[in-house]
Amino acid sequence: MTSAWSRRTFLATSAALAATGAALTPPASAASSAASPAADPYAALRTTWSALILGEGFSPTAEPFKSRLAELGAKARGLLETMAPVDGSLWPDAVFADPDPDTDAESYVLSGRMADSFVRLTTMAQAYRRQGTGLTGNTGLRDAVLTGLEHLHSRVYHDGQSRYGNWYSWQIGAPQALLDVCVLMYDAIAPERLARYCAAVDHFVPDSAVASYTGTSTGANRVDLCRVLALRGAVGGTAAKIALARDALSPVFPLVTRGDGLYADGSFIQHTTVPYTGSYGSVMLGGLGMLFALLKGTAWEVTDPRRQVVFDAVENAWAPFLLNGLVMDGVAGRAVSRGESDDHRRGHPILASIVLLGQGASAAENTRWRSLVKGWAQRDYYSPPLGNPSLGITALARIKNVLDDASLTPAPEPDGHRLFPDMARSTHRRPGWAASLSMADRRITYYETGNGENLRGWHTGSGMLYWWGDTFANGQYSDAFWPTVDPYRLPGTTASRKVLANGAGGDWGASLPDVNWVGGVTDKKRAAVGQYLKGLSSTLTAKKSWFFLDDTVVCLGAGIRSRDGALVETTVDNRNLGPTGNAPFTVDGSAKPLTVPWSATLTGASWAHLAGHGGYVFPGGAAVKALRENRTGRWRDINTGGSTDPVSRKYLTLWFDHGEDPSDAAYAYQLLPGASEQRAAARAADTGWLRVLANTDGRQGVAVPSLGLTAVNFWLGGSVGPLVADAPCSVMVTEHTDGTATVCVSDPMRMRTSLTLTWNRAVASVVSKPPTVTSVTTGASLRLVFGDLSGTRGATQTIRVRLS
Repeated sequence: MTSAWSRRTFLATSAALAATGAALTPPASAASSAASPAADPYAALRTTWSALILGEGFSPTAEPFKSRLAELGAKARGLLETMAPVDGSLWPDAVFADPDPDTDAESYVLSGRMADSFVRLTTMAQAYRRQGTGLTGNTGLRDAVLTGLEHLHSRVYHDGQSRYGNWYSWQIGAPQALLDVCVLMYDAIAPERLARYCAAVDHFVPDSAVASYTGTSTGANRVDLCRVLALRGAVGGTAAKIALARDALSPVFPLVTRGDGLYADGSFIQHTTVPYTGSYGSVMLGGLGMLFALLKGTAWEVTDPRRQVVFDAVENAWAPFLLNGLVMDGVAGRAVSRGESDDHRRGHPILASIVLLGQGASAAENTRWRSLVKGWAQRDYYSPPLGNPSLGITALARIKNVLDDASLTPAPEPDGHRLFPDMARSTHRRPGWAASLSMADRRITYYETGNGENLRGWHTGSGMLYWWGDTFANGQYSDAFWPTVDPYRLPGTTASRKVLANGAGGDWGASLPDVNWVGGVTDKKRAAVGQYLKGLSSTLTAKKSWFFLDDTVVCLGAGIRSRDGALVETTVDNRNLGPTGNAPFTVDGSAKPLTVPWSATLTGASWAHLAGHGGYVFPGGAAVKALRENRTGRWRDINTGGSTDPVSRKYLTLWFDHGEDPSDAAYAYQLLPGASEQRAAARAADTGWLRVLANTDGRQGVAVPSLGLTAVNFWLGGSVGPLVADAPCSVMVTEHTDGTATVCVSDPMRMRTSLTLTWNRAVASVVSKPPTVTSVTTGASLRLVFGDLSGTRGATQTIRVRLS
């Protein structure tokens, strides 16, 4: 196979194409006589799309754009020099010919290379069109792009070709890149060629691709398909295609109650069972922003009033998972296994998309969102957006515009709790730190694997508790965490050490635990959250509760049972200390060795502290195991497309060893993010601060007198402290200094047709209650009778009372 495309080969290929009548460029008069955008609505669309792709409002001689444009030029030059059109490939390292076309793993790879070949041509076209690349207007580059388009069309992407491999490559990946090139190089492509390219798109993406909102035509995928249709209409001058694209967006807008899409509680699901705000959700947000901008002011403008749902979701669905520029990994699905990206690099495009979307929103929304973006971008000390090498120039320009806007006051991180029952997630934010919790239930998968990605994400839905500081530990999960962490010891999880195969449980979120009790209650400041855990491909069961408070997360576990013939562990934490990290670790005031490896069983430990991270308190003392180790892995271990280069990181791990096949194990601890050694010791010494009211297979509850708080997860009905419930539910009661109290109740199982809750505390009156409360009795105690809660989707029911 030819290893490079020589100038002689290029000239010969060009001559051959010209001899067949497929001119590389139309006559000069054709380009100069093209209708102006004002007279030609399709030309106007192409002009707008070019600006959306190439960016505007920045100087190509100013940083970071100057360097980024030079990099683009260098990349395009490398592609130009290595292009070698032969049967089956356009580049030697991107063979797309499939000798046995089907949908197996090999075909997936080959179809991906086909789509990537179009993406490479897009890179070259952008280098041709953009200023400052060193190849701006270069005729050799132009002709190579045009020859590349024709080669791919004649060999693989044409209306006589059958799909193989991944549907995505044929319906989204390849046509999006192809049409982008057609827009950027429109005046250089002969009309006959454009017609053939449009016919190819019509073949692979017919109108029927958006005929029903099902299968692969939902959520982010539907937005991507609409982008293809809209650009196909702009390139081919077909109004019906653009109108179809606009109209086919409408099913994306309404809130859903099952399957893919946005939910009222802020959840975003893709692939039916996977929380995907930070990956597919990012694609959908970006795609909608671009399509809204493309069609704005045209005859095809998106005017469906339901698009306000998307605008509302910026703060309801995306903002809760953005922290100092990163988007939390618990809503990124299998994207966490992609070594070229991390939580910060995935977060930055969302910031840019919010800026773009704001241009079509109200003035108040636009200003508010720009302030949010400025705050996130300014605080991203770990991975500043303007230094993100994977962020496109257009996105860079949008974020820099916000950072340079002196009229904007950066919005601070919010303070409070958000519970997302529809995707078994929660986020907690307090001054100085933030946390996020990932669970799984009958509707939400343990984890997603597929396309050879995220092969060892088995236990990420088993109660993984992520946490970050405001000015520290923002790279905790960014710095090669996923290929180096012990996948059986993810922070917060309870897991069997039973050996699991890569991809165990099946592709595309197929495995769902047969449990209903997952969720909790929140007063928007604090929360009680619980998970009835059943292990992936194991016999493990457990009841896990988290009480998210002001400076701590109280973690309880009980009823831990297994018959796998394997050890069961609950990981208190597993901190990534980086390549050379040697953070001091102290237990009950005694400094532990910094040597690697080091391990110990900490018998009777009441508190521990990891410098630069935080503290841990074990009420009443506990036997906890500790390990300081260096772990080496490869991205290829968790993603078949990942690098084979070894990477090493040091870890400090704390865990409860429940032994082999435990019958009724339990644990209790407090996590204190950012706490000093002195504060961790003081909390442990203050034995009255926290009262563990119950920690059994039937009920888990705590009381914190100084906060006026009592919270209980009733796995079964019963009595805990002053609270009595006649059925499973989650309850949190807070007494306020003004003589009132807030009672929060939920039905995480979504099954209660009735519920009676009694609070044995004198109550004078009920100030407010939801319609689900059908009867109230006050006096020496408060008795609340609820009607049917099954339709509340696990949402918190809040009752405000006046105390006697």
